[in-house]
Amino acid sequence: MSAATSPAVSTAAPAAVRVARGDLKGGIAFAVLAVAVVLLAAVVPYVVTLGQLTDLVGLFTLVILGTTWNLLAGYGGMVSVGQQAYIGVGGYGTFYIADTLGVPLVLSVVLAAVVCVVIAFLASFLVFRLVGGYFAIGTWVIAEVIKLLTTQFDALGGGTGLSLGAFRGVDRVSRVATVYWLSLAVTVVVVLGTYLLMRSKVGLGLTAIRDERVAAANVGVRVDRGRRIVYLAAAAGAGLAGALIAINNLRVAPDSNYSVNYTAAMIFIVIIGGIGTIEGPVVGAVVYWVLQNQLADLGTWYMVVLGVVAIVIVLLAPQGLWGLVTRGKLQVFPVHYRVRA
Repeated sequence: MSAATSPAVSTAAPAAVRVARGDLKGGIAFAVLAVAVVLLAAVVPYVVTLGQLTDLVGLFTLVILGTTWNLLAGYGGMVSVGQQAYIGVGGYGTFYIADTLGVPLVLSVVLAAVVCVVIAFLASFLVFRLVGGYFAIGTWVIAEVIKLLTTQFDALGGGTGLSLGAFRGVDRVSRVATVYWLSLAVTVVVVLGTYLLMRSKVGLGLTAIRDERVAAANVGVRVDRGRRIVYLAAAAGAGLAGALIAINNLRVAPDSNYSVNYTAAMIFIVIIGGIGTIEGPVVGAVVYWVLQNQLADLGTWYMVVLGVVAIVIVLLAPQGLWGLVTRGKLQVFPVHYRVRA
């Protein structure tokens, strides 16, 4: 072939690409905004009523529950309907450690979460032998077993429950403010901890495990280790939320603290907010909290309305409200890799 008819060869350099997680300037701006929001929330007890503070503690617990369940199902691919087990253990454990053992309340909350981790570690060897729907049912069975065991101990109040005595002698204003600040601190730790976990190598492995477990194992991902870390972290988060719920109500009882309604709320929060994102459960918790406060007087119609809202969002916005609003172009907590030119 002559030079005149030979095909032209391009000498242009290939386009440069890079893999990144969000924009640096945008990340700094959101970090500053997040700090400002937390500082603003810290002074809320000085400007609102005690009843409103109690309601806000409920919002914080919803954020914790939604975030940890999303970590379990949205990132770990494990759909559990038995997280109420650790909510109950967190509440009962806090009361027992604080009142019976005389440990300071804040430390009791932490120790109760540790107890949840220990129980979850033992339970993981059973439930990890199950997959899919069997895993979900297995977690529910474990929750019911723990509930029944709780009612067998007189030190835990049997079937009637316990009342918190750690706040005895503390005025109501100081008590409510203390619970609020503790709830705010725990919420910040849980959300930030989830973000840091998903930014780590464990988080990257979780994404691979969720998408295809066998393929992840074939490329060297330690599947059982990653799933167990997430399961234990979710149990600790549920235990912290259970402790906050209990000290906010000043009482624990088997039927209320081990109620499967908590897991139903977690699923609703994650679905309407956006599964597989850190921002989604926060948005979902706010929406659920508003609906809960506005529709509580409707009785059974309240659950009907929640069901309709969930169905509509699933049909019209499969990625949740956060995905619908941002179209995947905005990440307050960038954990997903993106290829940029």
